[in-house]
Amino acid sequence: MAITRVKKGEVVDKLKKAFKDAKSLVFVNFRGLSVENTTAMRRTLKDEGVSYTVAKKTLAKRALEGEKFTGTKPELEGELALAWGDDLVVPAREVYAFQKKFPENLKIMGGVFESRFMTAVEMTEIAQIPTLEILRGKFVNIINSPIQRFVIGLNEISKIK
Repeated sequence: MAITRVKKGEVVDKLKKAFKDAKSLVFVNFRGLSVENTTAMRRTLKDEGVSYTVAKKTLAKRALEGEKFTGTKPELEGELALAWGDDLVVPAREVYAFQKKFPENLKIMGGVFESRFMTAVEMTEIAQIPTLEILRGKFVNIINSPIQRFVIGLNEISKIK
C-alpha cells in the first residue's frame, strides 16, 4: 500500500528531528526477524532509552540529505530500521547484543557517531565498548594491582624472617 505525500512528509520530519536530537544512530537490517523477536528487541531498546523505528530507505536518505554529517554514507541494503539515543554507545551495544542472538536476521549496516558516518565494522567496534561500570571496575583493578603485589611481597618477607 502506498504512503500518502503528507505521511511521507511526517516520516521525514520525524527522522530529521531524530537525527538532530540523537548523539548516535545505528542503521539496522532486520530481514527475516520474527515479530516476537522484534517486539522483544523493541522492549529492550525502550528500557535502555533507545528509540527504534522502521523507515523506507528513500525517506531516510531524504532526511539524511539535510544533515551535516561528515564521511561517506554507508550502503543501506535490504530492510532499514534506525536505532538512536542520547547515549553515544548504548544504541549500538543493544542492537549488537541482538545481532549476536540472531546473526542471520539482524545486521548493523553502519551509523552516525559524533556527527560522522561510520561503517558497519566501526559501529560494531563501538558496540563492543564495555559499560561504564565495567570500565570503572577494570580501572580499580589496575590501581589496586601494585598495592596488592606489594602486600604479597611484604607477607613473603615476613615469612622468611
